[in-house]
Amino acid sequence: MSKTLILVSHGNFCHALKQSTEMIMGPQNNIVTLGLEPEEGAASFKERFLKLIAPLVDSDFLVFADLLGGTPCNVVSQVLLTGRHFELYAGMNMPMVISYLNAELLGQKDDIQAFARENIQKVNDLLVALDDDDEA
Repeated sequence: MSKTLILVSHGNFCHALKQSTEMIMGPQNNIVTLGLEPEEGAASFKERFLKLIAPLVDSDFLVFADLLGGTPCNVVSQVLLTGRHFELYAGMNMPMVISYLNAELLGQKDDIQAFARENIQKVNDLLVALDDDDEA
């Protein structure tokens, strides 16, 4: 994978998401995580984020955040507004991360948003559809 993927979240969510993704996809050296600690404010989180991205060239990373409007996403948005150039997506989930990794491995462009939306399913409805197919 050529780009670094940065996962930012409240608390340990980003760390656990990386760990869970690695259970499926194997070790991911190009994923780094940065969690907002409960006692931490936006200024401290921003300082840690800037330190994390300092060695990265603008086009060498993208960021997935847990929640649109949350402190981690807002802080990263502020960095974008200062002129840094990278992609930022909010609402991260495991299908999103896996889809991104697969696209990178295959050298393909991925529609991260579409894949994430398509993989949110109400399983009850799928089971009813399967049951209806069995009766036909």
